[in-house]
Amino acid sequence: MRFLTDRKRALGKGASGTGTEHHWHMTVSAAGLAVLTPAFVFIFGRALGSGYEQAHAIFSHPVVAIVSAVALVVGLFHFRLGAQMLIEDYLHGLLRKVAVISAIALSWFLMACGLFALARIAL
Repeated sequence: MRFLTDRKRALGKGASGTGTEHHWHMTVSAAGLAVLTPAFVFIFGRALGSGYEQAHAIFSHPVVAIVSAVALVVGLFHFRLGAQMLIEDYLHGLLRKVAVISAIALSWFLMACGLFALARIAL
């Protein structure tokens, strides 16, 4: 016999066991992206269509490189959380597990490729 009340079972967690933390991470990353996205679009817009030398000059500035790297990492972190939420809502069974692992692997792969490309341009 269980002596847990309904409130005690639901306290702090959603039905999946991680709903509160997941929602909090999505909210924080969305707030960060609200600030980072306009800055990154402005930086990327200046470098778009320019030659390698001008792009190197733009991205070699430390603040620009850091803002670009943080925007890339936070954006792909937010993508991973959103894709995971979408997959968990609509898929079930083994396909769900494979899709979640694939989404996580894709986000890490894109993050690594983006940071490598940024380092190649900036250095």
